Amino acid sequence: MSRDTPVDREESTIQPESGADDDHDDIDYLDREVNLLRPSTPFMRDHLKIIWSSFLLWALVVFGPVTLTALAPEMMTVQTPLFGFPLHYFLVSFGAPTGALILAVVYTRYRDRLDQKYGIDSESVENTAPEAGEPAATDGGVEQ
Repeated sequence: MSRDTPVDREESTIQPESGADDDHDDIDYLDREVNLLRPSTPFMRDHLKIIWSSFLLWALVVFGPVTLTALAPEMMTVQTPLFGFPLHYFLVSFGAPTGALILAVVYTRYRDRLDQKYGIDSESVENTAPEAGEPAATDGGVEQ
C-alpha cells in the first residue's frame, strides 16, 4: 500500500454498535473484539455495567469497614450491644463475607436477566465433555 492511498478506517477497525438492543441477533460475537474499556456489542456493554457496579459494591463492603477503622477509630472500636465485639471486628468478620455472598447472589440474578434479555439459553449448550472410555487430549489422543 502506498502512502497516497487512503485507508478506510471503518474496514480496518471494529467499531462499537450504536443501535438498539433489538438487533443483537444479527451480531456475530465471535468476530468482535473484546475490550473491557470499549465493549463492542450491546450484551458486552450491559454485562460490563453489571460487573463494574458489582465490583464497586464489593470493594465498599469488603474494604469499607477497614478504611473507616483507620479514619475514625473512636467510632469503629465501640462495643456492639448485641455481641459485645468491637464494631470494626464485627463488620470485618461477619459483614464483609456476608455482603460478598449477597453480592454474588445479586450478580447471578442480574446475569440471568441479561441472558434472558439476549436470548442466551445455558440449557441449549452442547456437552463437550468426552464420553466414558474415550481417550482425552491429555492421553495423547488416538492413533489413526
